[in-house]
Amino acid sequence: MEQVEKAPSNIVVSTVLLSKPGIIVSVAFTGFAGMVVAAKGLPSLSLILLTMAALLLSAAGSAILNNVLDKQLDVLMDRLSKRAQALEVVGVRTAIFIASLFIVISLFISLSYLNYIAALLIIAAILSYTLLYTLYLKRSSPYGTILGGLPGALPVLIGYAAIQPNIGLDGYILFAFMMLWQPPHFWALAQKYKLDYKKAGVPVMPVAMGTKFTNIMILIYSISLLPLSLSFWFLGYASAYFAILAIIFGGYFEYVIIKSTVTNSGYGKAFATSIFYMLGIMAALILDLSFNSGNTFLIALSFH
Repeated sequence: MEQVEKAPSNIVVSTVLLSKPGIIVSVAFTGFAGMVVAAKGLPSLSLILLTMAALLLSAAGSAILNNVLDKQLDVLMDRLSKRAQALEVVGVRTAIFIASLFIVISLFISLSYLNYIAALLIIAAILSYTLLYTLYLKRSSPYGTILGGLPGALPVLIGYAAIQPNIGLDGYILFAFMMLWQPPHFWALAQKYKLDYKKAGVPVMPVAMGTKFTNIMILIYSISLLPLSLSFWFLGYASAYFAILAIIFGGYFEYVIIKSTVTNSGYGKAFATSIFYMLGIMAALILDLSFNSGNTFLIALSFH
């Protein structure tokens, strides 16, 4: 999930900027949702903190490496000029060192305190973002965003695996939701910054396939999200309260998407709404499963 950053002022601020804080917070939140789905309620605080640390560090490290690998493209895009400046402040070698340190610590936590399945999924998320998406899919195909959604969807499985290494159907449904959510989310951003991507030579869908085709794809993918989210209720993983919230959130999201694609405008609002929609679904799942798990909040917060 891309965002426009503020100008960096020193190496600490620049490093934080390179780590894409908005994205890594979303990664942590979706990972937490995966934990709650696996536990059918709130896990222990110790396990939450360890998993969040592993997720945040791996996501930050991957984001910094992404900036290093994309530095030739970022300087050509007005939207990412501050990110390019931040990399100059930090320096490429220092950025690689910090990113590597974050990733090593993340894997140490995963292998020492979680399990090898969570660690393998973290490695898969790092490689699919830095190598598969950044170096290949992003540069080669307008459809790259579809498979490129892997690193953004894997955190829910990482969180799930931290609780239950044998991932159940509910975990895969949440993973599928994130995979289907990311293309229309990114395509809305690409529509807004079409000229920026064109100038950088990145073949995003609006540039390679045109605005009309991209709008059709946004609609197709966005429409699939509501029934998929409701499958948590259909299959008995969540209550009717979650279903009501999913319908409200999904209905508003679809209204904004349809309005944006029909009028060929308001892509910034559509992009922002997609973020709130995804976070809303995750929050609704967390609240629903936590309040219906039969565990008290104090028990969940105990260290064990």
